[in-house]
Amino acid sequence: MDLGKLAVWAHIDGPISYFENETSAQLGPASADRLARFARRVEELGYDAIWMPGGFGRDPLIVSSWLLANTSRLRVATGIVSIYTRDAIAMRGAADALNEQSGGRFILGLGVSHRETVEDRRGHEYGKPIPTMRAYLDAIEQAPYMAAAPAEPTPIVLAGLREKMIGLSGTRAQGTHSYLVTTEHTAEARAILGPDKLLCVEQPMVLESDPVKARAVARGEVEFYLSKPNYQNSWKALGFSDEDLANGGSDHFIDSIFGWGDEAALRKRIDEHLHAGATQVCIKAVAPDGGTDMRLLERLAPGG
Repeated sequence: MDLGKLAVWAHIDGPISYFENETSAQLGPASADRLARFARRVEELGYDAIWMPGGFGRDPLIVSSWLLANTSRLRVATGIVSIYTRDAIAMRGAADALNEQSGGRFILGLGVSHRETVEDRRGHEYGKPIPTMRAYLDAIEQAPYMAAAPAEPTPIVLAGLREKMIGLSGTRAQGTHSYLVTTEHTAEARAILGPDKLLCVEQPMVLESDPVKARAVARGEVEFYLSKPNYQNSWKALGFSDEDLANGGSDHFIDSIFGWGDEAALRKRIDEHLHAGATQVCIKAVAPDGGTDMRLLERLAPGG
């Protein structure tokens, strides 16, 4: 699959700032009209795709349909949707329909989510990640689909942080989508996947050269993940210590996973991921007060 090198990663339910005087507090969650406008602008800027997470707001597969219908070239990808949100028949039905209706512009990103989310909020039993994901992929392959088939099979990528899940991504899917990782992780993932699989790397960024202000934004973005065992284990495997992950994260840790600085510094971080083996870097443009910063995406647009 031929992907462009730059994509956008965005919280579809968060604020999207277009103008200098707009703040996240004023804007609130993005409306459907604003999301459509956002997708069209991302397409105009030359980005290859929009990646979006799942959560407790809009269903990402339903939003994918909306964004695909409001664009003509842009790919739309889930990054990621939990396998616990739909059984395999429903997941395949939604993904293949989106792929067929959009002319092959949909990518299905799957993940196993977090134990507390799956058990405490959704009321499901959280299985061991690798065998559970393998069984789910088996079920998708075997799921009946009696509608018009897409021209090509729907691409599937797996959320991959550790070696075993990345390995499964290489043998059972089209590749891996990584999140909050270092450039060293990108190089290691490429070595596991081999040369031909997709490696789509999310990279959060803020256009801020003051280290105190930039790291404050970054710590707000990673706070949720610092308490999650799967992310902790991934970061420790990369050499970070318990001290690095305490109290909002050390400066070294924050600087390793979060891009900040002027435009040149942000472009350098993108290039480092590409040099390390990323197929595509998915820019999460963080506004200084939260939300998605359209202005930053305009500065970093392909060919800009």
